[in-house]
Formats: sequence, C-alpha cells, structure tokens
Amino acid sequence: MRIIGIDPGYGILGFGIIDYQNNKHTLVDYGVIKTSKDISFPDRLLHIGKRLNELLEIYNPKEMAVEELFFQKNAKTAMFVAQARGVILYVAKEKNIPVYEYTPLQIKQGLTGYGRAEKIQIQQMVKLFLNLTKIPKPDDAADALAVAITHSNTKVYR
Repeated sequence: MRIIGIDPGYGILGFGIIDYQNNKHTLVDYGVIKTSKDISFPDRLLHIGKRLNELLEIYNPKEMAVEELFFQKNAKTAMFVAQARGVILYVAKEKNIPVYEYTPLQIKQGLTGYGRAEKIQIQQMVKLFLNLTKIPKPDDAADALAVAITHSNTKVYR
C-alpha cells in the first residue's frame, strides 16, 4: 500500500511517501513544497495544488494521511493553513484518493506511545521505522512521514 503523508502549510508543506507491506515500511520519497511570500496568497495556493497534483501523478498513492489543524495562537496563520488544507483535500478527492486525518496527539501516540512526545522523539521513530541512517530533513518532511507511518500503523492491511 502506497501512502502519502502531508504536513499542511502554505509557506512550507511537507510530504512523505511510503510503501507499507507485510508490516514493513519502505521510504519512497519525501520533501517540501515551498511557496514564496512575494507572490499573492491565491497564487501560493495554486502552486501547492499544482505541485501536489504532480506528486500524486508521479507516485500514485492509494491513500493520503493529513495532519489535522490544531489551535494556533495566531488566528490569521491558522486561517491560511486551513485554506491550504482545503486545496490539499480537494486535490486528493479529485484523484479519488481516500483521505485520513490525524491529530498531533494521535501522531505522537502512534509513533512513540506517548501523547506528549517531543519533536526529536518523533523524528527518531521516523528514522527507526524507515530504517534510515539519519533523520529526514527538513522537519516538515519528517512530520509528513510521521503522518504516513501513523496511518499505516492505524489501518489494518493484513
């Protein structure tokens, strides 16, 4: 089963693609979609949509796991991220890719068994699950891989 994990954002959106088969996680690709603060917000959303669509065409994931929004101190930032999430969900649904959403708490519990795990603990578990020699960078990509791994461990594919 090929899964794409998404860490939503409008300046930097993290993505991580894994294959999960026979209780084994295999890294396919990871990275970020960046948008420039020098272009209009609608153009940033368009860029996110186009780039995500390209990734879905290239890798053909069967499911998408997206981190849910959590309350942020800055309401304006939260609104922008929510709009980026809308683009993400739209693109997935256009391609008939089922979308599953996970809270930060679910992701922390899913990878470490502890809901208050620190970011470095999550990153170490991503490295361990994917049998990597180093933690994936940037953090947004590692977070996206964590979402994908959480989904693979939550859903039963056996």
